[in-house]
Amino acid sequence: MHGALYTIGAALLGGAALWHATDGLQAITAEGARRVAIAQSPEPVSPIVLETMTGAHRDLVDGRPTLVEFIYTTCPTICQASGGNFAELRDHLRAANLQVPMISISFDPIKDDPQALQNYADIHTATGTPWTVARPRPEDLQTLLDTFRVTVIPDIWGGYEHNVAVLLIDRGGRFAGIFDTREFADIASAVESAL
Repeated sequence: MHGALYTIGAALLGGAALWHATDGLQAITAEGARRVAIAQSPEPVSPIVLETMTGAHRDLVDGRPTLVEFIYTTCPTICQASGGNFAELRDHLRAANLQVPMISISFDPIKDDPQALQNYADIHTATGTPWTVARPRPEDLQTLLDTFRVTVIPDIWGGYEHNVAVLLIDRGGRFAGIFDTREFADIASAVESAL
C-alpha cells in the first residue's frame, strides 16, 4: 500500500513539474517556451538606430509592425537559407497586400560594414523597400540580442552558431511574436493582426 502511495505521489509531483516546465504543456523545448512567453507577454523594444546597407540610418521601432531576423553576412549555411526564406516571405506578404518593413540585422557589426550588408542584400534581392539589411552600433548589439533572446556563440571556424527565427515588432514597439522562417501563413496572419 505504501509503495502505491509513493508511486502516485511521485507521479503527481512529476506531472506538476512537467506542467510548470512546459508552460502548462504548451512548450516542450526552451525555444517553444520562449515563443509562448513572448506571445503571452510582448516586451518593449529599445529605441535603437540601425545603419542600413546604403549607409543611411533608421529607427528599429517606428510605429509600424516590423519583421526582423538576425544574420551575419559571411555565414555560409543557415543565414543564406534564412535569407532565401525572408525573400519568399517578402513575396508572400506582397501577394497578400501586406506591406511591412523587414530588416535583416547583422550581429557582427564590426565585420559587416555597409558594403558587406549590400552584398548580402544583392544576393537575396533585398532592395531596401520593404526589406533592408542593417547593423546596430557595436554598443547596442547586446541590448538587441537580449531583447530578442537571440543566442550567438562563436564557433571554432570563426563563425557563429545562433538561433534563427522571424521576429515581430508590433506597432506599439513591442517584441510580440516568434516564428519559424517558413511559417509564411502564420506570419502573414500575425502581421495582419498587428496592422
